Amino acid sequence: MGLLIEDDNDGGEVLIPPANFSMVEDGVYRSGFPQLENFGFLSTLNLKSIIYLCAEPYPEENLRSLQSNNIKLFQFGIQGKTDPPTPMPKDTVLSALRVLVDVRNHPILIHCKQGKHRTGCLVGCLRKVQNWCLSSVLEEYQKCAGLKWRQRDLAFIEEFDVHGLRQCLYSIIYQYNGYGLKRRKLLYQEENLVVQEQHKPQATKGW
Repeated sequence: MGLLIEDDNDGGEVLIPPANFSMVEDGVYRSGFPQLENFGFLSTLNLKSIIYLCAEPYPEENLRSLQSNNIKLFQFGIQGKTDPPTPMPKDTVLSALRVLVDVRNHPILIHCKQGKHRTGCLVGCLRKVQNWCLSSVLEEYQKCAGLKWRQRDLAFIEEFDVHGLRQCLYSIIYQYNGYGLKRRKLLYQEENLVVQEQHKPQATKGW
């Protein structure tokens, strides 16, 4: 049975989170595919962006809801269950990770169909960027995937090289600041702005 939340500020409206909804960290959430009855709950998150990890087109009604709430959709088409199984595309996951670590896109929701495997792989890669120990990363994946966890997903997370992410971060400095090991908030500052301030010409007197 899904979680029901009563909104005291809106006449007792019942807010229904998407399936498998949880908070990854402040400003980052994960879930299964949002249905129409979940839109009221999602509006309370003040989302700026959604990362969608499926190959299928986003439903038109969902798109209209995103547009009306000024939410940007980032779609990364990753195939779900296939026979034979297809490996998780590293380049696609890396592209999604670039969007995810950019705090200008936060608050952000990550979802696929069930919010377990594709979403779990992306969150696992984020945890590696956050320097979580590997055992904790894999434990979180298994906990969220439940009985249907996949060994190939664990292998993908373990082998994923987060050092490749540095190539897209040369203009942004990311820090983990003041939230302890389990609650780290991503902050950034524009390196170019810092450089500009350091080398800003001194004002000269008039002629």
